[in-house]
Amino acid sequence: MSPRHAMRMLVSAALVLAALLGSPHASAAPHEPPAEFGTDWHDPITASPPVPRPAGAPTCEMTLARAQFRDFTPYKGTYTPPEGCGDRWSAVVLRLDGSVKGRQYDRLGHLALGGVEILRTSTPQPSPDGITWSVEKDITRYGDTLRRPQPVEMLIGNVVDDTHTGVIDVTVTLSFYAGAPAATGVPDRVIPLTSPTLTTPRNSERILAEVYATGSGGGCEEYWYLTVPDAAPYSCTAAGGPHREVRVSVDGRLAGIAAPFPTVWTGGWSNPFLWYVIPGLRAFDVKPLLYDLTPFAALLNDGRPHRVEVTVTGVPAGRPGWSTPTNVLLWQDEGRRVVTGALTRHEERAPDGSSAYTPGTEHRVDTGATHRLTVAGHLDTSHGRVTTTVTRTVSHTSAHRWTDGETRDALTATWRDDETVARNRTTTRTTRAYTMDGETTLGTGDRLRTVLRLGDRADTVTLRQGHRPVRTRLDDRYTGDATYTTGVPRDQRHAVGTSSERYRLYGPGGCYDRSLRTAQGAVTEDRRRC
Repeated sequence: MSPRHAMRMLVSAALVLAALLGSPHASAAPHEPPAEFGTDWHDPITASPPVPRPAGAPTCEMTLARAQFRDFTPYKGTYTPPEGCGDRWSAVVLRLDGSVKGRQYDRLGHLALGGVEILRTSTPQPSPDGITWSVEKDITRYGDTLRRPQPVEMLIGNVVDDTHTGVIDVTVTLSFYAGAPAATGVPDRVIPLTSPTLTTPRNSERILAEVYATGSGGGCEEYWYLTVPDAAPYSCTAAGGPHREVRVSVDGRLAGIAAPFPTVWTGGWSNPFLWYVIPGLRAFDVKPLLYDLTPFAALLNDGRPHRVEVTVTGVPAGRPGWSTPTNVLLWQDEGRRVVTGALTRHEERAPDGSSAYTPGTEHRVDTGATHRLTVAGHLDTSHGRVTTTVTRTVSHTSAHRWTDGETRDALTATWRDDETVARNRTTTRTTRAYTMDGETTLGTGDRLRTVLRLGDRADTVTLRQGHRPVRTRLDDRYTGDATYTTGVPRDQRHAVGTSSERYRLYGPGGCYDRSLRTAQGAVTEDRRRC
């Protein structure tokens, strides 16, 4: 470890301590940032809250995987439940610690246990002197998988050669906290959808699917939100334009729809200097899309195999780039061997959308799309009839502008994903909005500048008859502005850049509000307001 790197870690620790112990409105800025990026910078951090943990030390801890990734050879191991730790936990927390130095692209990775995907992540791009980073995730919901020995597979596909020198070194640990899990939060079974065929327990009374959908791989689908109709003169085209939708079908019938999150990886928008300290939203912890398939439970409970498929619409035929690993989470009725019922309603408003190209000195593509699905069903359980109605509407609007040669390339886009789930006397409404507003320009002296704003917002309200509404609000926003000289050695890029993130979460447990600011790789503010 270089002396500068060690000092940076001490400064980082001081920032965190000041934020925790000082005034809630205090701003920690230990020194002026450098005039431009050097060969070392602050380790990657995010403004997101730490994973909630029960009070006290974990009951058990174990190392799940330890590997160095140089190529596309996966790490393979075996998981054995920790001895003396029981088989029920109030919480299980996964932590990935990584390090890399030299020169390397951002890489996408996954970790699976018994075929169940428990983490999808990506890596930061390193400094020549080296960086470290960490990711934490609550994996309590995979308790069914964790109770039995399982094969472990992890892969962060990498290329190491004379140019790309960064070896990605990771360690993954699990911390188990004894106690009973939340009454409804942890499923009884978790089944990985390793093939399109699914057979569920016949007494399933609640069924969710989670899909870790990512467009990646370095091709056009990594930047799917920038694709344009075939007639437009742009480097990435798709016949229908940039609209994408992740769909789940059961026996050929549409069962769920969702808008994919427009993840920007740490090399995104042609400007890695945007992401060296604060990564793009969700880039290190890819959150799965959730679908409530309970209206189809009566059909799936017949004891026969059913075809469950996940597709991404809008992708040109034969084009690679999307990955959709899927887990099915099931809650079972302990009082019934077989739960029966019926799918009673299936209403789909046909997808409506267009992507129109307007030629000119500034080329332009305007896109608008919307799709609505309502499904309902009932189940006759040991505790009475349960009726579930799911209504979901996804929409997308964007304006993409660029000049010949793409020396100026700009996008303003909003995706909405609104969902209502009514289960007997309880209704949960969630409105989600993802935003992207950015521009890249290549100017005099081959100076490339990117200005970008990203947003991830969600508002969830739960209404129970006879109770006050319960509301949770999330607002996570990123802003970056970075410039460097292209086509020259690293030490001649004269890169400058600022970035910031503010993460706000309000709910029945209180509030969390943290802001980060950086300049030229140095953290200039770390502020907590509640």
